[in-house]
Amino acid sequence: MSFSQALSGLSAQQQKLGAVGNNIANSQTVGFKSSSVQFADVYAESRIGLGVRTSTVLQNFSGGNIESTNRNMDLAISGEGFFRFQQPNGEVGYSRNGQLTMTADGRLVNAQGAQIMGYAADANGDVQAGGDVTPLTVDSEALAASATNELSVEVNLDSGEAGIDTAAAGYVFDPTDNTTYSFSTNATVYDSQGNARNLSMYFIKDDAAPNQWQVQGRLTGGPSDAEAYNFDLGTLAFDTNGRLVDGAPTAINDIDSTDAGFNVEGAGANEFGPIFTDLNIAVDFQGSTQFAEQSDPKSISQNGYSSGSLVGITIEDDGTVMRNYANEQSRAAGQVALASFRNPEGLKPEGNNLWTATGSSGQELVGAPGTGLRGLIEPSAVETSNVDMARELVDMIVAQRAYQANSQTISTQDELLQTIINL
Repeated sequence: MSFSQALSGLSAQQQKLGAVGNNIANSQTVGFKSSSVQFADVYAESRIGLGVRTSTVLQNFSGGNIESTNRNMDLAISGEGFFRFQQPNGEVGYSRNGQLTMTADGRLVNAQGAQIMGYAADANGDVQAGGDVTPLTVDSEALAASATNELSVEVNLDSGEAGIDTAAAGYVFDPTDNTTYSFSTNATVYDSQGNARNLSMYFIKDDAAPNQWQVQGRLTGGPSDAEAYNFDLGTLAFDTNGRLVDGAPTAINDIDSTDAGFNVEGAGANEFGPIFTDLNIAVDFQGSTQFAEQSDPKSISQNGYSSGSLVGITIEDDGTVMRNYANEQSRAAGQVALASFRNPEGLKPEGNNLWTATGSSGQELVGAPGTGLRGLIEPSAVETSNVDMARELVDMIVAQRAYQANSQTISTQDELLQTIINL
């Protein structure tokens, strides 16, 4: 009698139960991919086989569910691809688990200390996707202040407003006297030291020139000993339809501290203290109108800002890691890269939610999320294990019955052998 077939069956079903048990044990492991055992029959030049053997353990890389975590350092991949991690020993591993933390020195790592990799950003926050893939680090330095050099002002000036005779004897524009101007509005601008300055703009409808408005400016605020500065912003000219005249040389003007008309309030020359840096702001009034509606600013925007400390990071769906500052500015620190493989089932599981490439998997294909076969990143979310508990429990029952049947084969052959011996 031969017991080898039954013994091989017991061994095979034991491995099957091991795979099922491992799947069930990792049903709550983020990014885990289930596996299954494939069997092959064994023959040796005989019509009756010698049993069964395990031919391979196949990994299932179908996607798990995406679940929101409300934690901005958690990442999931919607689609194909793997995060690329550099392990503490320098080796590269691949994972679907994007649960990250930031170390004191700004490294983005997983629970095992492996650092996520991607494309670094330059000093201006520009990312060159497709360059060298390096471990990502978030610089904690504060963002330096930037002076305003562009100001966009879009207003409607009431066409029904009574004009002001600026040529009348004794007329002098006075920002403190609202009878000397028709309408005013304010904007905040910044000097190169990050001081916020209040820019008041006064619009004067010229009684002698229909459809034209003179614009005066006054700069105040900043350091406690800062002076107030007055300057002329030119004249806005409108056509008969109430639209700003395109190409009019006075439609766009500059606040230029080197201009002769730019002076300290109450003085006749340019005088700057040590706390005031030079200004040169291009003021754009394009889009402004002169309609029979109440004068009102429609949109005001400028490109300056004060300095700001780093208050946190966010990660966008294209993998861009954004540094967010207290001055409400943001700059990219880098972009998370994703790797894809021709045969993901050939990857070698290393534990700790990591796989490594093999000859069977093929070489990695690295790129930005959303390119090629690579999916997008889902911020503040994780990918759950793809283990189907119902299927695993059924497979466990089937494997248990097969194990019992193989055991029964051994018992039956033992009884037959005992009968022969008794003869």
